[in-house]
Amino acid sequence: MNPKHINILVTIPREDASRYYKNLTAHKDLHVQIVTDTSSALEALANREPRIDVLVLSQTLSNAFDLVEEVRETHPRLLIIMVDEQADFALPGQADEITTEPFTNDDLVRRINRLMSDRQLETLRADTMPAVREFAKHLRSAVGEYGKADAAVSALRALGFDYVAFYRIETLTPLTVTLKVQQGETALQMAAPLEAAPDDIIGAVAKSGQTRSTGAHDSITHPLVARGKLGSVACVPVGMTTRYGVLVGGKMSGAITKDQVLVMELISAQFAASVYKDAG
Repeated sequence: MNPKHINILVTIPREDASRYYKNLTAHKDLHVQIVTDTSSALEALANREPRIDVLVLSQTLSNAFDLVEEVRETHPRLLIIMVDEQADFALPGQADEITTEPFTNDDLVRRINRLMSDRQLETLRADTMPAVREFAKHLRSAVGEYGKADAAVSALRALGFDYVAFYRIETLTPLTVTLKVQQGETALQMAAPLEAAPDDIIGAVAKSGQTRSTGAHDSITHPLVARGKLGSVACVPVGMTTRYGVLVGGKMSGAITKDQVLVMELISAQFAASVYKDAG
């Protein structure tokens, strides 16, 4: 996941400003503000527009550690990355992360994106917890493999997908992935493939174990998207190490959001865990 519009406050020595600006603004999703002392950083943080997501702070600045301690009290949700380019190894202390080579292999940007992705997932888990808890309740009372699959499909359908299906992986060599449970308009169910093809999105996810989304203009797509019956589809694997199946969620119009895909993955993980538990 690569979150969009991340507001970053970079607090570094003046002589480093151009280097940080050049490297960070090369990433269009990062909105960068640079200050060169800790008092200016506090002023920027006090201004709520735009809200700062990440503070990047050089350890070489005087009062750097005092700043971290203060903003931990005043801005508890702020993500903090310390920069210590003088050390081969360093610990973040009260910061969330530390980088000793911020621009080697985009280390700083990768750490920013990872922290933001973790934060987004944390928020998503909180927002979707009622739906996930409800699904867990249905799973406990569901009987057998198809009862659990039907519970997973119903949970996703209730979250706003126009079409949802579960395909079970029978064999990977040769690839055999068959439709077991589906919900949606009758016309969509009638047109849905009974078996995945090696070159469609269901077959691709079954083989790779990696989540994929597709729209009308993608080369690897879903038959219902290719025929214009759905605008977009996302597929998530059920089971990672032991691949058990694929959950499919489709929408007639509009793209499927990253948050919706994450919900699919949460439900898929619960579904897989329940099936494996029953199987011993």
